[in-house]
Amino acid sequence: MNNIAKYQQDIDRLILSGDELSKLLVGSNDNLLKFREGYEIWYSEALSLVSMLMPIRINDFCSYYDNKNHDSLKKAITFTPPRNNGMNFVSPLEYIPPQQIDLALSLFSNQLNIVKSVRNRFESSLFDIKAVLQADLFDSELDAATELNNKGFMRGAGAIAGVVLENHLSQVCDNHSVRIAKKNPTISDYNDILKVNGILTIPDWRFIQLMGDLRNLCDHNKSIEPTKEQIKDLIEGVNKIIKTIF
Repeated sequence: MNNIAKYQQDIDRLILSGDELSKLLVGSNDNLLKFREGYEIWYSEALSLVSMLMPIRINDFCSYYDNKNHDSLKKAITFTPPRNNGMNFVSPLEYIPPQQIDLALSLFSNQLNIVKSVRNRFESSLFDIKAVLQADLFDSELDAATELNNKGFMRGAGAIAGVVLENHLSQVCDNHSVRIAKKNPTISDYNDILKVNGILTIPDWRFIQLMGDLRNLCDHNKSIEPTKEQIKDLIEGVNKIIKTIF
């Protein structure tokens, strides 16, 4: 499963569980404790997803949960049991006003709608067009690299493939709002920071590391001439990366 398919699956699961959580707040507050327990898990996963895939909405998403200046979900579902002669009542849920439950449902619905809008992003024509145009550009450059390699220009072919890989990893960082401080980052820099942020699996990180080593053989190690087979492996490896890691 590639990363886009994984994110789509995660979003669909969060939407489904969000719809189920909403039902716990409809008509009664008897299920508030169940909602609170399920919501904590849902919020953590949804927060991570929104921050990676739609960072422009992250402030809105968080404000619905905790906002000192306005009504928030945290206030709505957090309550202090009333006291009777210094003793807590046995069942504090019955003292939560219905309007407080309605507020919690409204605020949670806003958060759920943001998650649903993240799902729509994957289906939008703008997202698809950008992905297609970039894929076409990379494919053309790898075709050119293959042609150069076939004609014996291994270093030039490897350099082109390396640029494609570097640009793609830069885009993956942008896709996940991963910022890198280095002014002119290399393949290795992108690879490491993506691994640290949990975007790459260890096998993917090691594979990209190998591709980076082959690229460096073309650019830096003038004492060893890369072979056609090595450059062929590099081109095919880069092609695999740009098709499976987003």
